[in-house]
Formats: sequence, structure tokens, C-alpha cells
Amino acid sequence: MELTFIYFDFPFWRAEVGKIALFMGGIDFENRKVEGEEFQRVKETGQLDDGTLIPFHQLPCLVVDGVSIAQTGGIARFCGKLSGMYPKNDDVLAAQIDQFLDMATDITNLIFTTGRDEDEQIKKVKRQELSKGELARKLRMLDKSMSGESDWVLGSDLGLADIAVWRLMGWLSGGILDGIPTDIIKSFPRISRVCLAVDTHPKIKEWVRQTYPKDYVRGNYL
Repeated sequence: MELTFIYFDFPFWRAEVGKIALFMGGIDFENRKVEGEEFQRVKETGQLDDGTLIPFHQLPCLVVDGVSIAQTGGIARFCGKLSGMYPKNDDVLAAQIDQFLDMATDITNLIFTTGRDEDEQIKKVKRQELSKGELARKLRMLDKSMSGESDWVLGSDLGLADIAVWRLMGWLSGGILDGIPTDIIKSFPRISRVCLAVDTHPKIKEWVRQTYPKDYVRGNYL
């Protein structure tokens, strides 16, 4: 099976869930990075410059033996099944994993839509208000929904939900989003615990060393 993972040169959770699942399973894939100018053409044409089809004109995209697959959840589940990190015969556990991926999507969309198309200063102010209001509410719900007896979101080992939460929180708390305070997750002990567990996992540390850019933003988990 030939796999090509297509995304930007940025370790965002939407792509990292699938990529790390493949890495954890020892499954080889091409890690193809798209630059901004080519992506602008993708948004118009629905394909890369070499003709690779990009469904829905958006990234990430996973090409499996020439077949292009889009959408974070669909890609994550496919990669998780290949690596054994997503259940094939446990529908309840699968649904539990899905709910955390969907919650990560909700939080991501909340950030992206706040202050969109506004002046940068207005966007910053709106995100400051967001971090004290609706974003804080969603983080409280996320924290409450995690296991209180484990370092992991579900079960006793690293899973897709942990990877999603880890990189989502790295993005939120890494200081790259104007208006979102870097200490935003410090009030949520379960989220912080999961992020630290993922951050110190040997395979995750190996993946970061191999693939993350030198200016990688770790996140503020302590």
C-alpha cells in the first residue's frame, strides 16, 4: 500500500493525528508538504500542481494507492485502523474516540471564526474575550470528560484522542494566536496531564525530532 500524507509544513493536530498513528504503527508513508502559493491554487482547482486530486479543495489529504481521502476524522480513522489505534470491532470505543476528535474540531472552528476578516487588533480583542468566555467553557467540558484516573484520555495508553488534544493545546498555548493567553490550559488539570504524558512519550519525542521544524512551538503544559 502506497500512502502519501499531504499538509503544510506545520504540526497542526488535524494532520498530526493521522501521521502519528501511521508512525506509531510502523507504517511507511510519504510526508508531502505544500507551500502557501500552491495551496491557493488548490483552493481554486481542487488539485496539486502535479494533478493530485484534493477532495473539497482543502487539507489535510491522504492519498492511498492513488485514491485521495479528505477530512480529519476520515483520515484519522483510516490511519488508526491501519496502526491498531482505532478499533475495528468495538463500536462504543470508536464513538468515544470520535467525540474527542469532533470536540477538537469544534474548538478549532471557534478560534478560526472569531475575528475572521477583521482588523488584527479587533481580532485580538475578540479572542481575548473568547478565551474568558466560550473557549473557556468548552475547555472545561473537555477537561471534565477526560478520565480522572489515567494519564490518557481513554484507556491505559496513548491513543488518537490524546494526540489530537496534545497538538490542539500546543497550538492554543504556544503564543502564536494573538489574544489567546499562553497559560490558558493551566486551569484544566486533566488536559494538562494528558498533554504532558503525550509530550514525554518516547515515540512522540522521536517523531518530533524527525519531523518538526526548528521553530516548533511546544505548548505551555505546566
